[in-house]
Amino acid sequence: MRSPDELANRLARQWQNADLREQRLLNSDSWPLKVSIGKPTGAAVKDRITQVRQHLQRWRGVTVGQVNWQNARYQSSSEPINIPTTWILATPSEWVHATGVREIRKEYETLNRLAAAMDPRFHPLIIRRRSLIMEKPESDVIRSGELALQLQPGCAEGKPLRALSLAGIDSKFFERNRQLVTLMLDILFDGQASETGLEAFLGAEDEGHHWLLVADLDGTLLPFSQMRIRANELQTSPLPGQQLLLVENERCLHQLPTVPGTVAVLGSGLNLSWLNAPWLTDKTIAYWGDIDTWGLTMLGRAREQLTSLTPLLMNRGVFEEFGKEAAVEEPLPASPVAPSSLNSGEVELYNLLLQSTQGRLEQEFLPVEIVHAAVLRWGSLPTQSTPNALNTASTR
Repeated sequence: MRSPDELANRLARQWQNADLREQRLLNSDSWPLKVSIGKPTGAAVKDRITQVRQHLQRWRGVTVGQVNWQNARYQSSSEPINIPTTWILATPSEWVHATGVREIRKEYETLNRLAAAMDPRFHPLIIRRRSLIMEKPESDVIRSGELALQLQPGCAEGKPLRALSLAGIDSKFFERNRQLVTLMLDILFDGQASETGLEAFLGAEDEGHHWLLVADLDGTLLPFSQMRIRANELQTSPLPGQQLLLVENERCLHQLPTVPGTVAVLGSGLNLSWLNAPWLTDKTIAYWGDIDTWGLTMLGRAREQLTSLTPLLMNRGVFEEFGKEAAVEEPLPASPVAPSSLNSGEVELYNLLLQSTQGRLEQEFLPVEIVHAAVLRWGSLPTQSTPNALNTASTR
């Protein structure tokens, strides 16, 4: 048999569990919550009747929720004993009050106020990331949600984050709430803000936050096989080699082959402003990204800076061949209108992806041998190759 204090402690520990907290605060099917109290044993009734009576008295004093009682017969008692068997809590509020913990009650009240003021899409975040939320003023959390709803990819148009004037924020707002705003944008844009970096995602001036992965595909061009370089440094610091391969996601490094005279830059995502660097005009450049509306959007932005770049494995033929098994839903597509810098075939593919229920084929799900073949074919072409030479339907 469990006392009210013992079960209150258990309920308080459950509040600390992010999964349980989210489930119970957001899912009405979690209620009512039935907590088993347990019955005293026959030995307890016979040998410790005073303790049993104290147990019953404690449960009679419980005023939160509903306590179910049941008559039970024991050999040592001539009359049935009315025993508490189940503690039933009907709402999250009753759960919180049943813990008896003042701090939990204050957190619950704060979450209630925030939820009432914020878009429902952010409710799981504020419930799960309690430590991040509770350390901030409520006004900052609410304003972060308002700001995130006003932000769009590229909306900064090259300005630094501190210069954005939206949702009534001050110049230090991003500095104070960078992580929270990024997580909210991840909810709205399928993790793109974290994947590319906040500045890159918003098209803001990169003040040193976004690091790119640079890989020596030749093996002799750099002092290390892999290096981290800030995106803004590449505008003034030329990379060696005659060829440059741009790869949207750095997790695709393992798919790249050895290519003479070639360096790869991975992980730029939407942070492509450095492609206006003068030294890039002397390079033969290819771009490889996801086949989804965001990947094609990034291809378009890269082409705005480098009109002669060669797209790799980003065409309808590749999508239809490998997307049958590997394509997934793109939760939040980019613009409903294809970028103007895409060619006619890419625009056709873009529109196809918009209409598809499984319009996202991620780079890492392409077979390694197919990637090797495409990259090596590009790497062996003359410097003045046709930009679309490798963006054909067949890669074999």
